[in-house]
Amino acid sequence: MRVHVVSDVHGNSRDLARAGDGADALVCLGDLLLFLDYADHSRGIFPELFGVENADLIVELRTARRFTEARELSARLWAGVDRKATVEAAVRRQYAELFAAFPTPTYATYGNVDMPPLWPEYAGDGTTVLDGETADIGGLRFGFVGGGLPSPMRTPYEIDEETYAAKIAALGEVDVLCSHIPPEVPELCYDTVARRFERGSAALLEAVRTIRPRFHLFGHVHQPLERRMRIGRTECVNVGHFNHTGTPWVLEW
Repeated sequence: MRVHVVSDVHGNSRDLARAGDGADALVCLGDLLLFLDYADHSRGIFPELFGVENADLIVELRTARRFTEARELSARLWAGVDRKATVEAAVRRQYAELFAAFPTPTYATYGNVDMPPLWPEYAGDGTTVLDGETADIGGLRFGFVGGGLPSPMRTPYEIDEETYAAKIAALGEVDVLCSHIPPEVPELCYDTVARRFERGSAALLEAVRTIRPRFHLFGHVHQPLERRMRIGRTECVNVGHFNHTGTPWVLEW
């Protein structure tokens, strides 16, 4: 059995259309949308609306952790614009293209920058969306936990720690634990390019220690200090920044 796993697609529909080649199934761990590409400030919803110069500035502010100033800049740019309708229209364009690229079968969960209420409109019969749920893939039990935890970035799908932990608890015993964010381990949460810690989950770490799945797969941190780490019997793997690499991580058994 061969499964390809991707995370942090961020608008890369071209490579996503080939991500399932040679695999029995594709697993997607979220962040389909691209609001702003930190490597190429000309890509994404933000520069499409407000230009590259403003994208350069907001990246500079966020990278310097000047989040209040970044939010003030954003508020000025959005003044007089119907933000909800404008963003939803842009998101819909991206989702139509990205979901059409998914192979059959695909098992997907949400990232912190995704908008879950729109997914049912675009997920076809070959795509199974799971959040706090499990699926049998080739005889292994996969558990999926979508979204992220609250952060200064205030991304669309951030949920409180109690709700997140309840989704993990609902999985029960699993062979492969799949989430968008990593467990709360410094080496797995630190982004070496952004030079900051991203939010990891203490509840995920506890699940790894108690459930002891064979694998814990995740993304979220684009350039982690460590991409792979063993915790007890569990192999914890950041499957990579698919927007940048265009290459899925491969799980075979």
